[in-house]
Amino acid sequence: MRKTHSNNHPMTTQTQTTKEAQTIKREFEGVVASSKSEKTIHVRVETVKMHPKYKKQYVTSKKYSVHDEKNEAREGDIVRFRECRPYSKTKRWYMTAVVKKAA
Repeated sequence: MRKTHSNNHPMTTQTQTTKEAQTIKREFEGVVASSKSEKTIHVRVETVKMHPKYKKQYVTSKKYSVHDEKNEAREGDIVRFRECRPYSKTKRWYMTAVVKKAA
């Protein structure tokens, strides 16, 4: 018999769009790596993983292209962003809030 896995990711939130349907929108927090583009920021998200054999923790990072409608985020800021419809070839995220401004 095959097991089915539920999506119990700690960064996953559920949003109710209608009474019948529920959509799951992923939400992340990361550091702005670049804000040179117009209405686009590149955010680096670091994740701690554990090696399956050696049980050692290591840090991996991934960059996301995020839509910033008001151009309010700058390099070094910590921002929160959420999944959405595709804005372009690489942009599928939009910024919800600036958590902490860079010094």
